[in-house]
Amino acid sequence: MNYKKAKADITTVTRDIKQLEKNTGNLYQSVVIMSKRANQINLEIKEDLNSKISEFTSSTDNLEEVFENREQIEIAKYYEQLPKPTLISIYEFMNDQIYFRIPEKQDN
Repeated sequence: MNYKKAKADITTVTRDIKQLEKNTGNLYQSVVIMSKRANQINLEIKEDLNSKISEFTSSTDNLEEVFENREQIEIAKYYEQLPKPTLISIYEFMNDQIYFRIPEKQDN
């Protein structure tokens, strides 16, 4: 899922534990799945932001360039307004948009 088009909540919302464990049957497995997905989303956002910010880097920065760079400020504001990666992963998990598999226990 594209994090830019996510319809996740911007603020934290109280969740029903029974809804979180519905897909896996275990609350802790659900939390692990959501946390791993949040890490993936966070890395994707970080890479995207770093690639956009790298366009503005120069070998010599003077004080005037730092304060007058409106495009860089707009990029920062955009990323600040995005939902947090944890909220996006919860939204994806609750709407069955995350593929996960749980390996079966092997008997010897």
